[in-house]
Amino acid sequence: MSSLQIRFLGATHEVGRAAISVKTEKTQVLLDYGVMLNHEPGFPMHVPPKEVDAIILGHSHLDHSGAIPIFFIQGKKTVYANKLTAELSQLLISDFIHLSSYYLPYEYLELRTMMRHIKHLDFGVKETVGDITFELRNAGHIPGSAQVLIEAEGRRLLYTGDFNLINTRLLEGAKMDYGDLDAVIIESTYADEDHPERSELEKRFVEEVTEIVERGGTVLIPAFSIGRSQEIACILAAYHFEHPVYLDGMAREASRMMMNHMQFLRDPKLFMDAIHSVNWVEGWRDRRKAAKIPCVIISPAGMLKGGPAAFYISKVGKKANNAVFLVSYQIPGTPGRELLEKGVCVIDGKPRKVKATVKHFDFSSHCGAKELREAVKRINGKAKFYVIHGAEGNCELLAKWIEKEAGLEAVAPKPGDTFKV
Repeated sequence: MSSLQIRFLGATHEVGRAAISVKTEKTQVLLDYGVMLNHEPGFPMHVPPKEVDAIILGHSHLDHSGAIPIFFIQGKKTVYANKLTAELSQLLISDFIHLSSYYLPYEYLELRTMMRHIKHLDFGVKETVGDITFELRNAGHIPGSAQVLIEAEGRRLLYTGDFNLINTRLLEGAKMDYGDLDAVIIESTYADEDHPERSELEKRFVEEVTEIVERGGTVLIPAFSIGRSQEIACILAAYHFEHPVYLDGMAREASRMMMNHMQFLRDPKLFMDAIHSVNWVEGWRDRRKAAKIPCVIISPAGMLKGGPAAFYISKVGKKANNAVFLVSYQIPGTPGRELLEKGVCVIDGKPRKVKATVKHFDFSSHCGAKELREAVKRINGKAKFYVIHGAEGNCELLAKWIEKEAGLEAVAPKPGDTFKV
């Protein structure tokens, strides 16, 4: 029996540029092919496009999807993804080209070609490329996000992608019921920390938002366009929040796409209630109005790097009765992280002290340490674990825990490492 070969092209000892090659003697598929979002985009290791038979995309975030158009510069490949992931990827990659075309090896033309070569695959439907069979299953990370289960050469391999076990207002958590597995490629973004208990966090968040709006303040919630913005709107709707809520930026377009693919959401009725109760910001007049009245403004960018949130902070940040509630992870060096650590933000071109109340609420869409360990325990068989997608020692941390506590083989691969399963 031949073996299955896995090669790690990115996301090893780092969060970003997820890309993994899975190969038999006859067939090679790529699981994701993303970018590293630094000052200039970083790309995964190169794979000669002619050797690739297909690309399987787990979810739309750029660190998983952003390098796929490279395969359409000269050739054509089939990309497998569900319909919502395909649409959201187009939205994100198109914005990415607009913001950083200077550094990118591809243009809108390649993105358009890529969109024409996407084959839509729903959860739980088996698909075959050469001698590799695979299916997508719910990952619970963002709407449309999938784990990939691969069967080839008599082996069964799971790629978790970014995932979450807990149910949120927006999504059902991943179930992890895969039967016996030979290998698991698992993320470790939060291997070193637990997230707060969700219902407690929601309650505290809504109470604090309500308190500020009722005393006449404006609450700015910088949030990722895909997933986090809709999650926050759903939480406010679930608690029957009675004050005005504004939704701005790319979050509007992403919400429209989700409205057309409700099968990926946990509670479509709550989602529609949330979407119908928010005010959609249509232009600068709405923006200026929202920044002056007692209300909640949900707006990208989640780390205050551009987007309408950069405008809002300059207005909302100046007054002590307002608040800025960060609900997304803040990467070191981003304006959001600066605001959180130093209370300072660039307003009207100068770094200024923000007078508004600044707080962070950890509404993560990844497993925390406890859930990652729980996920490992739910895996059947004597699977070998490959731990990726973690920074600052988190890959090694989870791999060591798996070896010591779960008694299974585990490694934290380096870039370019190849393994046989």
